[in-house]
Amino acid sequence: MDFAHSPETEELRQRLLTFMDEHVHPAEAVLQQQLAERENPWTRAPVVRELQAEARKRGLWNLFLAGHPEHGGLPNLQYAPLAEITGRSPQLAPIALNCDAPDTGNMEVLTMFGTPEQKKQWLEPLLDASIRSAFAMTEPEVASSDATNITTSIVREGDEYVINGRKWFITGALSPECTFFIVMGKTDPKADRHKQQSMILVPRNTPGVTIERGMSVYGYDDSDHGGHPEVLFEDVRVPVENLIGGEGEGFAIAQARLGPGRIHHCMRLIGMAERALEMTCRRVLDREAFGRPLAEQGVVREWIAEARVAIEQVRLLVLKAAYLMDTVGNKGAHTEIQAIKIATPRTVEWILDKAIQAHGAAGLSQDLPLAGWMAGARALRLADGPDEVHLRSLGRAELKKYR
Repeated sequence: MDFAHSPETEELRQRLLTFMDEHVHPAEAVLQQQLAERENPWTRAPVVRELQAEARKRGLWNLFLAGHPEHGGLPNLQYAPLAEITGRSPQLAPIALNCDAPDTGNMEVLTMFGTPEQKKQWLEPLLDASIRSAFAMTEPEVASSDATNITTSIVREGDEYVINGRKWFITGALSPECTFFIVMGKTDPKADRHKQQSMILVPRNTPGVTIERGMSVYGYDDSDHGGHPEVLFEDVRVPVENLIGGEGEGFAIAQARLGPGRIHHCMRLIGMAERALEMTCRRVLDREAFGRPLAEQGVVREWIAEARVAIEQVRLLVLKAAYLMDTVGNKGAHTEIQAIKIATPRTVEWILDKAIQAHGAAGLSQDLPLAGWMAGARALRLADGPDEVHLRSLGRAELKKYR
């Protein structure tokens, strides 16, 4: 086994690291100032556009789109170390490279399943970052961990589909730049359980679409990413041409969308963990308690050692999943994708907890990013499928070997 990066990957890593040092990290304080000064709390900070322009000049654009080098996409194994680097500045770096959810997943859906007309109208502007989008699947009234539970209806009437339902935690939908939703609902409640759902494109300004309220995550509104609102669809009418794929294909499309999203989240979380560990080491070497540096306390050294081991473990597992996605496809890497989705957020949550502990009250405050990162890592134990769903499926697959 060769664990070294390819020369091309290493060149991209160095290019991205330089971009991070010269532009992204210095912009973090600028971002916070601009967010505080906004008149509309959901508008994008101007510094994001500046970073995007610089990233494009440096050839760091749409790197996530595996299998589509014509758009800048890289194989998953090559993208993994780059995504990890962007995870060191999760508010700025992914969006600077146009590699930020939920747009990434929506671009993948449109690339794989969109018609030429849909790609022209919606995909091309997303690839260019001239618009943003949202993905509307989760519902407040059902256990959305089972996607077949969704109750939103998509009913055909002549040349239109009529959509009725309520969604929530629809990331990005409050952004003024969000111009459309991909909505998952049921077109045939009487069909086979996994053939009832369909996906459809709904322009944000369509009559009947109401954004009712922004949802917070551990008290954070994530306004820099367009929030996570609750959205009501009441007799929303769109042309039949807005259907993605065919009727009954929504569940399969959702699974195709979520696989890459899960690994991208895990890649970035590793970068977040690395930066948190770096902050911890600097802090404990700098602070004294009971007459000696915190770094000389045995329990603190144990935290640091455990964190290093854990980061190396999840990184290798993520790289294995990325390799399999490239070589045998997302379906062939299903077990590994589930494994990283279980292991990585839990691991990073523990590392962040120790980083916060090492920083004391400052770790809890707005002066450091650790508390916000903790909220994000914890949320990922629910997003794209909760731990328990992946554990259930993975356990079933393991038992199947012995039946």
